[in-house]
Amino acid sequence: MALILHASSRNKNGFKVRITAEYSGVKVELAKNFEMGVSNKTPEFLQMNPLGKVPVLETPDGPIFESNAIARYVARLKGDNTLYGSSLIEYGHIEQWIDFASMEVDANISRWCYPRLGWANMVHLPPAEEAAIAALKRALTALNTHLAANTYLVGHCVTLADIVMTCNLYVGFIHIMTKNFTSEFPHVERYFWTMVNQPHFCKVMGEVKQADSVPPVQSAKKPVPAKESKPKTKDEPKKEIKKESAKPKAEDAEEEEEAPKPKPKNPLDLLPPSKMVLDEWKRLYSNTKTNFHEVAIKGFWDMYDPDGYSLWFCEYKYNDENTVSFVTLNKVSGFLQRMDLARKYAFGKMLVIGSEAPYKVKGLWLFRGQEIPQFVIDECYDMELYEWSKVDISDEAQKERVNAMIEDLEPFEGESLLDAKCFK
Repeated sequence: MALILHASSRNKNGFKVRITAEYSGVKVELAKNFEMGVSNKTPEFLQMNPLGKVPVLETPDGPIFESNAIARYVARLKGDNTLYGSSLIEYGHIEQWIDFASMEVDANISRWCYPRLGWANMVHLPPAEEAAIAALKRALTALNTHLAANTYLVGHCVTLADIVMTCNLYVGFIHIMTKNFTSEFPHVERYFWTMVNQPHFCKVMGEVKQADSVPPVQSAKKPVPAKESKPKTKDEPKKEIKKESAKPKAEDAEEEEEAPKPKPKNPLDLLPPSKMVLDEWKRLYSNTKTNFHEVAIKGFWDMYDPDGYSLWFCEYKYNDENTVSFVTLNKVSGFLQRMDLARKYAFGKMLVIGSEAPYKVKGLWLFRGQEIPQFVIDECYDMELYEWSKVDISDEAQKERVNAMIEDLEPFEGESLLDAKCFK
């Protein structure tokens, strides 16, 4: 039996499960023709969750409800999964941030957002809203402080804590937390947009847009007073009573979100064909284990098409601030994560240089076309943190520098390498 998730395709708690499944390589299917307010009221559904709430995961061993519990179950289906960290302390910290995401972030976003939008029959009360906003700001301040020195909540890669936190922030970002509100928490902003632009998140969530304004309070409907009944005369015709069609409830607010529109064709796809096939170079780079200089470096220049591609050096503008090694490495890792949108059109090497602080960050990038793609400049804010210079391949010294960066040659420019990371 396949794993069947009973929830709408836009339910943020369903997102947790589906994104976890993407990272875990587990197949989870959405229940067919699920309709919030109808499907979850059937006797069959109520047998799985007597409260009638979503999501519910149908498994060969029986149903599971509560989204965090379902996500944990899916994450543990594969023994080699890194979503729970690589040590007992990482496991503890992941559980810590899952609880924080639920009790401090999600709860307060719900108390602020749901009454304004009239969801789940919640009544808007100004004092309660003020308390929710104050509590949310305290939580986001704590989260912002943690993320000032960390790309992810725990360790150096996405964990279950990041999935739960991002999905809980999602409702706030798209419905009520405007740019004016979130700008007070720049590291939370960076973190959220980093997460939702990861391929597995994008596949499930689609395009995410931040709320432009705080929605007005939905006015509560006044009850219609009952009319006195009068006895019908014998000849009085019966009036046909028309029932209003039931409006979909907003318990599952994401149901009302429009499906993401197809993205326009990337201008780089319209360039004349190039003799250089980027995937072939990436395979050569990855598969060359011996005689790297003679095989891979020579192969690169044999493949390189100066008309279809361009090479660029970059150097971090604020190297003096790179005083902590793991923070510097996190900066580079975050940059490479956010460059994922250019994977089809780019190859990169990023070097962290030096045996002691301050560490220097320098890189080499191969881009399709003659300029750095505009969509990369527009969508990856890290670009402005680096000085960029186009490689002059007629200059032998610059070509040798390209070779050294591709090869991770050490020492590099007279210094040892702390780390070298590849984008491919």
